[in-house]
Amino acid sequence: MATGLPSQTLVIELLGSEFARAGYEIEDVVIDTRARPPRITVIADGDTALDLDTIATLSRSASALLDGLDGAGDPYVLEISSPGVERPLTSAKHFRRARGRKVELALHDGSRLTGRVGETAGDTVRLVVRQGRDWAVREIPLSEIMKAVVQVEFSSPARAELELAGSAEMGRGRGKEAGA
Repeated sequence: MATGLPSQTLVIELLGSEFARAGYEIEDVVIDTRARPPRITVIADGDTALDLDTIATLSRSASALLDGLDGAGDPYVLEISSPGVERPLTSAKHFRRARGRKVELALHDGSRLTGRVGETAGDTVRLVVRQGRDWAVREIPLSEIMKAVVQVEFSSPARAELELAGSAEMGRGRGKEAGA
């Protein structure tokens, strides 16, 4: 802790089990010593969206653990956040957590698809796509996906689309979600 701040590895080791108990895993820790005061950013993700109440609880427990380190004492800003929509979906768990969200896919064959993430089973994701005036479900092997990014939506999706994605209940109640 030459800078008076813990290392990325130490932060992950110290906070990992606390976050796991709450149902989240630490995806990344960024320590910015150039900021004044220095900033420790913990990026966490789980099967349920990080809401503001959960962020506050995790922040309080993380702060207490970090403040208890030997040599701690220098001021810092602690930020707990979700990965946000800009994070590419790169694994089955990312697709599982994005169920009900609109995504844009670039496939290895050069084609592009936009659709709503449905069930992810094994190494395949179900994608609800437009087929003429109707909706259809396509099964896409994860190995065929070169890049996948969640799209920001400003209007509610069609109920039929959400039902095909198996996420009709996910179209409601996202108001307290943070960082996504």
